[in-house]
Amino acid sequence: MPKWVKTTLKILSGIIALVIVAFICVTLYVVYNKQKVLNLITTELNKNLNGTLTIGGLDPTFFKGFPGVSVALKNVTLKDKLWANHHHTLLDAKDIYVSVDAGALLKGTVSINKVEVSNAKIDLFTDSTGYSNTAVFKSNHQDSTTKTKEKSSSSTQIKRFELSNVNFVVDDRKAFKLFQFEVQDIDGKMDYLSTGWKAHLQLKTLVKSFSFNTQKGSFLKDKLLNGPFDISYDNKNKLITVAPNQLGIGDDTFTIGGQFSLAKDPVTFTLNIADDHILWKSASNLLAANITKSLRMFDLDKPIAVTADLKGSFGAGDPLLYVTCKVKDNTLTTPAGRIDNCSFSGVFSNNYINGKGLTDENSVIKLYHFTGNYKQLPFTVDTAFINNLSTPVASGIFKSHFDVEKLNSVIGEQSLKFTKGTADIKMAYKADLVNYELNKPLLDGVINIKNADVSYLPRNLHFKNTGVALRFYKNDLYMNNIRLQTGNSVVNMEGKVSNFLNLYYTAPQKILIVWQITSPQLHIAEFLGFLNARQGGVSSKSKGSKTNLNNQLNTVFDKGSAELHLRVAKVYYKKFLATDATADLLLADNSIKVQNVSVKNAGGSVKLAGNIVQTGAANTFLLNTQIDNVNISNFFYAFNDFGLKSFTNKNLKGLLSAQAHLTGSINNAGNVVPRSLNGVTTFELKKGALVNFTPITSIGKFAFPFRDLKNITFSNLKGKFDINGDKITINPMQINSSVLNMDVAGVYSLSRGTNIALDIPLRNPKKDTAIVDQTERNKKRMRGIVLHILATDGDDGKIKIKWNKNRAKKEETSAEITN
Repeated sequence: MPKWVKTTLKILSGIIALVIVAFICVTLYVVYNKQKVLNLITTELNKNLNGTLTIGGLDPTFFKGFPGVSVALKNVTLKDKLWANHHHTLLDAKDIYVSVDAGALLKGTVSINKVEVSNAKIDLFTDSTGYSNTAVFKSNHQDSTTKTKEKSSSSTQIKRFELSNVNFVVDDRKAFKLFQFEVQDIDGKMDYLSTGWKAHLQLKTLVKSFSFNTQKGSFLKDKLLNGPFDISYDNKNKLITVAPNQLGIGDDTFTIGGQFSLAKDPVTFTLNIADDHILWKSASNLLAANITKSLRMFDLDKPIAVTADLKGSFGAGDPLLYVTCKVKDNTLTTPAGRIDNCSFSGVFSNNYINGKGLTDENSVIKLYHFTGNYKQLPFTVDTAFINNLSTPVASGIFKSHFDVEKLNSVIGEQSLKFTKGTADIKMAYKADLVNYELNKPLLDGVINIKNADVSYLPRNLHFKNTGVALRFYKNDLYMNNIRLQTGNSVVNMEGKVSNFLNLYYTAPQKILIVWQITSPQLHIAEFLGFLNARQGGVSSKSKGSKTNLNNQLNTVFDKGSAELHLRVAKVYYKKFLATDATADLLLADNSIKVQNVSVKNAGGSVKLAGNIVQTGAANTFLLNTQIDNVNISNFFYAFNDFGLKSFTNKNLKGLLSAQAHLTGSINNAGNVVPRSLNGVTTFELKKGALVNFTPITSIGKFAFPFRDLKNITFSNLKGKFDINGDKITINPMQINSSVLNMDVAGVYSLSRGTNIALDIPLRNPKKDTAIVDQTERNKKRMRGIVLHILATDGDDGKIKIKWNKNRAKKEETSAEITN
């Protein structure tokens, strides 16, 4: 071995031996001067305290801090002067290991290289008055003498520190804040610069509470934080800066950075958090309970990108929150259903209007460029707002274009069913959110439906090539350019519902649709579905947004009313044809009220009013009608002779005027239910004729063989009928004709029970035409031989003509008495 190597090794061995001897000496010094060293450490640590620091014991740990000296402090407590009032110990540590500089210790001073704290609790407590146990640390406002003294001596610097099994609590009862961390391990290193210090630490801690407002709940509750931090402090600006770094929070990794300003009291902070790949549920579970509860109503299938900025102070009040997220081609689940192919950019802030506080009331959710498919209905919302999370209000502009057939899956198929057509929607909306669904919206916009085939199932009505333009303005609904086609009928409609949006949700039974309806031709048989009672119904046990919407529509259809004002060029009903028809109808509560109906028919006019009440298979009606100068033959033909079998349109000629007050029933096919009619009708027939009426021609075979009874003309015929079921009571009526005169009274039955008395004088009316005086003519009317005929039921179901013996006996008796 070369000599210089031997010499070098001897010198190094001597130095090492000297260091070991020195270290042993220092250790022995500590062992034999425990109390003195303890007093030195306690004095050093108490320099800036306004309270009591107690150390239960001190033991050297020999080589733990080599080449320095490590001491173990046992049962260390730190209490402020008012501890007896609040009983919150600022520091209660079972074990604190302090590594001090050996040379400084021999000089009578302490330089701390490393501190390890384990099995401890740090409790920073502030009571409801604002007093904090951190008052144990002296104020920086000291007199100039003290400042001068301390300026000459260097401040204590801790170069490394470790914490394990430490429960750290910040409990602020005045500001309702609670921060509690169960520190499993923190390992840190500090470097001191002329401008401040820098620290690097590795953190592993469980968050038990991170509450800026204990009344609303904790952020990050029961989440494990695991990762590094790089922290620096600027003496001049009193600013702590946390460099952005990746930190594990629960099962997710976030990039977190921020700043803490110590220049003000209380301390202010800014935190920046970001994660570009996190599930919605995971993100919502990191927030306070009041926010998490709301967000759990929603879900996104795939991860999203999220950023969050928090600005606030450790004093009273909530921090400013500004959260952003980006969603791309995701599936959103909401209380109202699923939205597929969902994309949007979102922002949340609790400072919607500056100066109005950081509260739920001043919070806002903004969704930009929101697109998606709801039940296969594509839509876009350029910007959507949800303001005031205490009583949330949603607003935005909704746009969509789709085939209307896709509406069936949204509204169900209990009211409307679409099979063809397109829809365009552009709608600005503003609505309350109740249970996260729109309630009582205020709408402004249009819905255009074109070329649609739609069925209204409750009435079994079907429409082709339908067009609808719905215009929402404020609370009113306008329905313009509506074109309905069913069969051969074409209907054009304009409508309005005043206060629609309020009544739709609160009182659908008060909804009144006012329609202005025109048509070039209307076939009533194609609308007989309105005579049907509404079919089906919605179970009260049904649940889900689709059913709720369908329930609401059914309620409106079922309980709402419609006021119809019709102007129709031609109206067809079976054999009936009318022109220039006008009518006012009110549809409500399973009833149809008919007013101001006027049509031209058979060369005259018909006016009527009344109502129909829907009662299942049959519908009861009340009808008041006035007929002026209609062709009686055509009129009877149009109405199938009103059910008469022996008296038809072929037997009648002339101009009919009549009035009728009738009640009865009509079935769903539009036919009068047999034996249901009741009421009174009066008529007047001008220029009339009775043609080939069998009861009269039968009499003529033997009573008037030389008179033409096949065509009996009337100058003016008046009568009154009482109708009761299948019985028509003919009130005493005089018939003055070209061939004969007769008095008629009795009952005509549509089934059995016909009993009509006819008194027919044989005197030829032509002989009396020269008598100008009507009174004198009436006196001679029944002179001479009078035939008393009785029309009754025959065995074959037809009317049988026979002599009215009872009437004849009365005439003979009356003649005898007169004589």
